[in-house]
Amino acid sequence: MTIDDLGPRICIMGPSNSGKSTLAEAIGRARDLPSVHLDQLYHLPNTQWEPRPEAEFIALHDEAILRPRWVMDGNYSRCLPQRVERATGFILLDIPTLTGLLRYLRRSWFERDRPGALAGGRDSVKWEMIHHIAVVTRVNRKRYKEMFDHITLPKVKLATTRELTRFYHSAGLGR
Repeated sequence: MTIDDLGPRICIMGPSNSGKSTLAEAIGRARDLPSVHLDQLYHLPNTQWEPRPEAEFIALHDEAILRPRWVMDGNYSRCLPQRVERATGFILLDIPTLTGLLRYLRRSWFERDRPGALAGGRDSVKWEMIHHIAVVTRVNRKRYKEMFDHITLPKVKLATTRELTRFYHSAGLGR
């Protein structure tokens, strides 16, 4: 499977801090696709990750998926059916939990201009997020695997950082 096989509308899902936004930006640059970060649609800019009203988020999401070309990262399973319906390709990142925790700490402490960051917001270490990555992600991984198995689109599953790195190299993606 090559990056071109995924078409002009690529959906990227996976646990928090698995590298979805960074991969979306890299694919967007390489394939001239606009990157859509669902976290930025879901949260109000210039806040500490305060959610938008649900109807506003759904409207922004549905408007974005109607565009002819995009690479979109984020989970938000409640709007997944319409996203997958429009997508031409699908990538599931499933990196280990410890890697996600370490990435979360690194981005919270050291990264200022990371892909997918909230405009005007600042990442900081929150116990709720550590709990989400360490505990909630286990349940989500099972759902993502079942969902992935049933998706009929061209798809790629990257389950280790080594597989993700190989994908970057084979697709000619820069970080």
